[in-house]
Amino acid sequence: MKTKTHPVKKLIKQGEHQQLDFKFEISDAAKIARTLVAFANTDGGRLLIGVKDNGVIKGVSSDEEFFMIENAAQRFCKPEVRFKSKEWVLEGKRVLEIEVPFSREYPHRAPDHKGKYRAYVRVKDQNLLANGVLMKMWKKRKSNKSIKFVYSEPVQKVLAQLKETHHITLSETRRLSRLSKYRAEQLLCDLILLDVIEMEMTESGTSFSLKETNK
Repeated sequence: MKTKTHPVKKLIKQGEHQQLDFKFEISDAAKIARTLVAFANTDGGRLLIGVKDNGVIKGVSSDEEFFMIENAAQRFCKPEVRFKSKEWVLEGKRVLEIEVPFSREYPHRAPDHKGKYRAYVRVKDQNLLANGVLMKMWKKRKSNKSIKFVYSEPVQKVLAQLKETHHITLSETRRLSRLSKYRAEQLLCDLILLDVIEMEMTESGTSFSLKETNK
């Protein structure tokens, strides 16, 4: 007879990814707020508190972890991030599961290391700062306005470069198009929303490439 695997162990087996993060403990409400807004701004996600990065269950010893999360969501997330919580007990240890849904109120912001409120997104198992192109995409999506796109000379140069090198950065876009940072971001934003290019964000930077169907 097969024994059922505990739901928490099923999650741990997945490892940390875009919609799952492990936290041994919560000691900094402002810091954990960045994870909450990253989940809310992207695809939602779960936090398992009382679990180390390597998946070892250590458990939490008091209700302080929940109150830290609540404090982070209410005081350090703008606007506030809604979440659901569930407490599990396994191997005699308490694990707190925090579920954050995708939020229609995006972009949510949380304080960076200097206390400035910034928007974050979840990329794989990391919380990354939302760049200017992404901020413009969010704004346009929420406005529901149609894109007024012109196949201009700057656009032609950017697309020609992409066909040759496959990837391009914002700085390269600015150099090729001779546009200001704002207008170059707008150009890239429109190309993404029109499904012409796609954006790849990593800890080391952001690049843009033609979508597979346009190569």
